[in-house]
Amino acid sequence: MDNQDQFQQEFVKNACFRLDEGLRMIRISLVNITEEQLWQKPNASLNSIGNLMLHLCGNLSQYGIASLNGSEDKRQRDAEFNTTGGFTKAQLFQQLESTVNTVKSTMGNLGLERFLAVKKVQGFEFSGIGSCVHLVEHFSYHTGQIAFWVKLLNDEQLGFYDGMDLNTLNEN
Repeated sequence: MDNQDQFQQEFVKNACFRLDEGLRMIRISLVNITEEQLWQKPNASLNSIGNLMLHLCGNLSQYGIASLNGSEDKRQRDAEFNTTGGFTKAQLFQQLESTVNTVKSTMGNLGLERFLAVKKVQGFEFSGIGSCVHLVEHFSYHTGQIAFWVKLLNDEQLGFYDGMDLNTLNEN
């Protein structure tokens, strides 16, 4: 295996790890809210947790499936934010988990040429690497918003890293 293959495998492994971590945190967050709170908005300028989950599915599908696979982009972005119900926590999480798994599979099956090729996505020009970086950072960004909203609703920590000493220093 050459260095390019090793780099590609390491990149995909870490991108998948970050997506899985986000899913783990969203799963924990959902346990701590009611079905009604799923669609509650902090104010008119902000989104509900349900809207954020639909938005994540749309963004992941656009950047991590349609763009990387070269398949048809069927995203309906406005609907992600205009929906006010009709899905349960379990249904939304299942949809999100399925979308993440498809993205992970897509990244794992890409050739080097697609990681390097530049395509237009949502009006921007990104290489496959750029699309992967975007979808991971975008997923993490909204995962943080979901966690913040749940903490605000319940005034308690979510325990994402219970049992771990996060004060451990790096080894040289």
